[in-house]
Amino acid sequence: MATKKYTVTLPEEPAEEILAEVGPGGLSVYVTRVVERRREQDRLGELVAWMQKEYGPLQPFLNLSVPLDRLREPFAVEDQRTAHAAAPASGGLLVSLARLSATAPGSP
Repeated sequence: MATKKYTVTLPEEPAEEILAEVGPGGLSVYVTRVVERRREQDRLGELVAWMQKEYGPLQPFLNLSVPLDRLREPFAVEDQRTAHAAAPASGGLLVSLARLSATAPGSP
């Protein structure tokens, strides 16, 4: 990727903290990664807005009424092995989340 030098003004405190972490010459790489990440987020926001316009409001995947503490609890080793073995590689997490949601208080 071609590069070009730009002059950017940053607040001193966060810039100095970043420089201390990344060392000399690392600020450009750090700022580039931040800008790339922000552009990705902006594009995702545009995609979500388009999807909502085309198809209506997005439906939440998870039962958000599950207490956060419950989401943080590790699954039992047995359950992890069973879910992993029973589900395809891309579906293991979905199986685990579905089990968690189904056992949440107030679930049908």
